[in-house]
Amino acid sequence: MSMNRIMECVPNFSEGRDLKKVEKIADAFRGKEGVRLLDYSSDADHNRSVITVVGEPKALGAAVIEAIGIARDLIDMNQHEGQHPRMGAADVVPFIPIRNVTMEEAIELSRTVGKEVGDKFGIPVFLYEKSASAPHRENLAEVRKGQYEGLSEKMKNAELWTPDFGPDSPHSTFGAVAIGARMPLCAYNVNLGTDNLEIASAIAKKVRHIGGGLRYCKAMGVELKERRQTQVSMNLTDYTKTTIYSAFEMVRMEAARYGVPVVGSEVIGLVPQQALIDCAEYYLGIENFSHDQIIENRIME
Repeated sequence: MSMNRIMECVPNFSEGRDLKKVEKIADAFRGKEGVRLLDYSSDADHNRSVITVVGEPKALGAAVIEAIGIARDLIDMNQHEGQHPRMGAADVVPFIPIRNVTMEEAIELSRTVGKEVGDKFGIPVFLYEKSASAPHRENLAEVRKGQYEGLSEKMKNAELWTPDFGPDSPHSTFGAVAIGARMPLCAYNVNLGTDNLEIASAIAKKVRHIGGGLRYCKAMGVELKERRQTQVSMNLTDYTKTTIYSAFEMVRMEAARYGVPVVGSEVIGLVPQQALIDCAEYYLGIENFSHDQIIENRIME
């Protein structure tokens, strides 16, 4: 299937343990004209699933609305617990321009989808990132602060937290959803050879922008119980300015203070090829490398 105009969407759903439910949500993206399901992964500790899908803007928007409706029917947030901050059954829904589409079109699509979700399902919708209707709503962490449990109280402050679409109090089992437009994001985690969460959290605080670290890095410490390890879980919001290798090296440098080794790292979901090429160039000291030198890229052309 060839798509001329490609928009990406990476919706996060608050279910990572009941995989039958995850499959039903993913089904919204299967067998649809102009839409392609690229990847989905579930994490039981986070109790969360991340779906990556691309498509022509209009078809993509319709499929996303359908998936949010399925999540509303299947997920009861009153029963939900997990390591990851969340405020809704579908928690965050970013639209990302990939090819022959502009950021403006991504913003427009987020508004169209948001309005439909509010009207059709009775779910409060907060526009965030580039779509935000006010500066205090740009940062997802601010929109989600207080999580599902604190949502009713938070939304009583009508001046600050009246939703952009939908009712002005939370849906009784769904909560609320953040929908917006943003740059491609690298979800990148570095695993540490310690089960001490305090160390991972201290490193995360140093590495992230808000703590004086890397400009386009959000980070938090996460416990990996099964593996008896911890993790610095990061979102690199602009990989062209905050690179994967600089995030890796800064975590390693901070971990050394505690005598803690880095035991591995992982990319969650999909990553732009250029982000990995940048790593190869840095670690191998390659000069003037071009993605045209990658044989598969030449074949694809």
